[in-house]
Amino acid sequence: MVITGMSGSGKRTVYKAFEDMGYFCVDNLPTPLVPRLLEMTAVSGGKISQLAIVIDVRLGESVSNFKPLFASLKQSLFRTTIVFVDASDDVLARRYSETRRVHPLAQQRSLTEGIRAERRALSEIRAMADLVIDTSELTVHDLRRLVYESFQPSEAGDHLIVTIISFGFKYGIPFNSDLVFDVRFLPNPNFVPELKSLTGNDPEVCRFMSNCKETHEILAKITDMLEYLLPRYSREGKSYLTIAIGCTGGRHRSVMLANDLKKRLNGENRRIKVIHRDLHLK
Repeated sequence: MVITGMSGSGKRTVYKAFEDMGYFCVDNLPTPLVPRLLEMTAVSGGKISQLAIVIDVRLGESVSNFKPLFASLKQSLFRTTIVFVDASDDVLARRYSETRRVHPLAQQRSLTEGIRAERRALSEIRAMADLVIDTSELTVHDLRRLVYESFQPSEAGDHLIVTIISFGFKYGIPFNSDLVFDVRFLPNPNFVPELKSLTGNDPEVCRFMSNCKETHEILAKITDMLEYLLPRYSREGKSYLTIAIGCTGGRHRSVMLANDLKKRLNGENRRIKVIHRDLHLK
């Protein structure tokens, strides 16, 4: 496991989660030492079978060194997964302000400029990642649980890990979305006084949505598409798929549909989890 990403995004929490799962973990390892570490792992006599490495921009290395390293890791005998941990610029700035830490690229510039400079520098690395974890709306406990659910060994063997995220378009599309479905055409419970304060988790909202013929139609069409796509993604070796379901505020329609979609897709050898990103925002 190679863990990298934006400063302040939660890489340390991800690192600790892998450590708890029994991985041999190395934090802030300079890129020239990674091949040597892999050589040591290979001759460990099986004592080290799972390795997690944090590669951090704060080491002062050129990001150009990362690309050939990642490419060589993908060609090695080791099964390598690159995890990029991210968060929105606003959230990163708030975290740094609250902790009073200095951003590694904001020594001679403002915090906002430092974050933007790091995002530009890491854009190509982010594109190479096998999994992007957006921690903007996750607590430390949520993030650790997400890592456990995604990487804990399973008796079922290798299979596609599907994450369904409900969200509100007014707060932006989730960074790591592979497929995005817009359900803003459905009747909005927010305009029904007795439903406005509820969410898509409440039975009253579910009944309201179920009374609409188009709710059943769009769920059936999305399910048919995914039943076609999921086995083909698995066949091609894709490990993670993030499906984003969006309405205006992310509290009613998208929540109800995300929950229902999980029930429809649940099946043997499928790991499906639901995240309601904007459920508590107003």
